[in-house]
Amino acid sequence: MVDIAKNLKPSARGELEITDVNLTYLNKGNLNVELLGRGYAWLDTGTPDSLLDASNYIATIERRQGLKIGCIEEVAFRMDYIDSKQFEKIIDQSPENEYKKYLKIILREHKNRGRDNNGF
Repeated sequence: MVDIAKNLKPSARGELEITDVNLTYLNKGNLNVELLGRGYAWLDTGTPDSLLDASNYIATIERRQGLKIGCIEEVAFRMDYIDSKQFEKIIDQSPENEYKKYLKIILREHKNRGRDNNGF
């Protein structure tokens, strides 16, 4: 990817575009394309306004659904990459904040259900 990016010309916005990298891979036959289904969103963050829009979108979804988007610890735990002891250790080592509270909720729900990670 670095070699491809070195040969790109900036767009009208003056930026190197990930879309141009994708097109290069596609033209070389090295890109598999899948449509994003329901529940996925592609958010442009190339300008301060679009970054703010994306941030507000994520904040709204998290607030309304009570879930964290992009919580790698939760994903690792739910997919059995880490067990409950490892998850608990991560929580214990985390600073006191809303994110830690969220992780504690995930662990508590897991323990209350008495199931392994995928039993959520």
